Amino acid sequence: MTTLASQKGPVAPAARAASPAIIAVAVLMALGCLAFAGANVAFEVTDRFAEGRYAEYAAGLSVMNWVVTGLKVLGAAVALLSVAARPVRFATPWVMSVLLWGAFATLALDAVGSMVEAGAILVGASGSPADLGPRSVAYLLGSVVSAAGFGVLAVSYLRRYAVTRVTILLGVLGGPVLLGLLFLGLPGLLVVVGVMPPG
Repeated sequence: MTTLASQKGPVAPAARAASPAIIAVAVLMALGCLAFAGANVAFEVTDRFAEGRYAEYAAGLSVMNWVVTGLKVLGAAVALLSVAARPVRFATPWVMSVLLWGAFATLALDAVGSMVEAGAILVGASGSPADLGPRSVAYLLGSVVSAAGFGVLAVSYLRRYAVTRVTILLGVLGGPVLLGLLFLGLPGLLVVVGVMPPG
């Protein structure tokens, strides 16, 4: 069993290499993450938050936007590292497995939430059918595909490396919780330091 604490020398390669299909999934997930990160960068380049009803929150929203961009770039790196021939020191199998399951759980929750919201709109319980435009449908499909892709990578990684299944629990519970704490706590911190107005 390989753990972060016991890792001393070079990290052993996987029992077997990732298949071409898994590598393709990893590349697609990385490209998807980078494409979404590019959209966030475009928000900054075009001053998306500088005008409109939330203009007074522009500085804080910009900080949040860059945090999201960083998380998406991290997701791309995790996807590619999951199919590397040999783990690198800062991303041991134990750490990688937790990150992969955390990414899967977070994306899966997002996909489920999007599907619930779409279902509520379709049955007339919330919003209007006009809210389900091409952009909303594309986001829903993207979140489902991303969750499925990282789920495939997480299962494949677990099978190829000698890591305990406790990493599943840590990732599935820890990923959404940490992300939730980040997006709940960061706005409050930005208010305290004066980057964003209260309320």
